[in-house]
Amino acid sequence: MAAAPLVETAAASLAPQDLARIIVTKVFVRGLKVDAQIGVYDHEHGRVQPLIVDVELDVAASHCERLGDTVNYEMVGEAARAIVAEGHIDLVETFAERLAQACFVDPRVTRARVRVEKPLALAPHAAAAGVEITAVRS
Repeated sequence: MAAAPLVETAAASLAPQDLARIIVTKVFVRGLKVDAQIGVYDHEHGRVQPLIVDVELDVAASHCERLGDTVNYEMVGEAARAIVAEGHIDLVETFAERLAQACFVDPRVTRARVRVEKPLALAPHAAAAGVEITAVRS
């Protein structure tokens, strides 16, 4: 009779919370599409342009069993749409910073990385141009 592997035997004797300690949970949204009035040039005023947004949040949460235990990633989309609904924004940096700040409304968010691409900014010479920021709760 073959002996059980040591890893399986050890894991079976431990409670789930003893197997690993989660230090940080990453909540992310990738490829969020929003239409925004954005840009500093005259030809960009009064028209809407697409933005592609990626957000990664470090969240102080572990052993999540319910939605209330973590940060709901739907909040990212809602915040992005609320920001563009406020009206014209000159810079993608401004949009990124506002979105990062909106993510910090939840006290469990300790870090926010926001990447914003303007697909039409350098078309047809480039697929996109944009900015990526990282903000840390102070």
